[in-house]
Amino acid sequence: MDPAVPASRQHGCGHRYALALASLCLVALSGCGPHAEQPLQGYVEGEYVRVAAPFAGTLQQLSVQRGGEVTAGAPLFALERENEIAGRRQAERQLQAANARLANLQTGKRASEVETVAEQLRQALAAQELSEANYRRQESLFKSGFISSAALDDVRTKLKNDNARVQELKATVETAKMPARPDEIHAAEADADAARQALAMADWRLGQRAVTAPANGHVSDTYFVVGDWVPAGAVVANLLPPGNVKIRFFVAEPQLGSLHPGQVVRFSCDGCGDATSATISFIADRAEFTPPVLYSKENRAKLVYLVEAKPEAGAAVRLNPGQPLDITLPKS
Repeated sequence: MDPAVPASRQHGCGHRYALALASLCLVALSGCGPHAEQPLQGYVEGEYVRVAAPFAGTLQQLSVQRGGEVTAGAPLFALERENEIAGRRQAERQLQAANARLANLQTGKRASEVETVAEQLRQALAAQELSEANYRRQESLFKSGFISSAALDDVRTKLKNDNARVQELKATVETAKMPARPDEIHAAEADADAARQALAMADWRLGQRAVTAPANGHVSDTYFVVGDWVPAGAVVANLLPPGNVKIRFFVAEPQLGSLHPGQVVRFSCDGCGDATSATISFIADRAEFTPPVLYSKENRAKLVYLVEAKPEAGAAVRLNPGQPLDITLPKS
């Protein structure tokens, strides 16, 4: 205290100063109330596509590099595939052999083979004709008593054998012109189908050795270099498609009721230019940090809920995971 100023005056000045300071604080706090447009703090999150090698092998080609861009269907990497190429050749040859066997069974014998059997039939017919003439002659001699019944039986037996030979060759000619039996054809068709499936499997295994990009995206990282041994299932490249970029921020419990999926919010970041819009895609149904107190009206404002929003396609390519953002909610 100033000894030159009475104590009662000094106490009065201090009281007026405290009142003035409290008034200024109330004015300042009123600007921080619920009516002020204060942006929320958020950040960029990315859902990466981890492209892995389905089989083990030596990395022979790496077509992308970290920090680059890739389009859907473009080559990412390739593993050594000599074994798969040889397996495909084998499956292709087996299919050709199975198709040839099936075609052979379906068309019957070749024309030259059919002609050979037909010629044998003509010879048998000639022999049959000769046997018939000889039998008639021997039968006449038997009736005249010039030959015995045993001699006539020999001629008759020869004629029967020639007749049977003719019938056999006629059946053989008909069979040679026909395809194989249905059961044999069905078995050959099954063999050909199995060969086709084996070739399709060989093609698939060969295709898995050269991996392409599943979508347009940014190559965030690669984990092997050419010449490395890549284990089966190991991630070789990490991609971030623009559609997998999202914005994450937290809202207090009093603001939660005014938000819903499909609603548009605005966000901005340092060096990003004008504010851009994003569409809310997810609202958590649980509080992130629940205080260990009862949900009184005073402490409900301490609860925060995660909200995710999808930025526009043009803005997503300019955002980087972890980048801080300012989020402006729509006016209720």
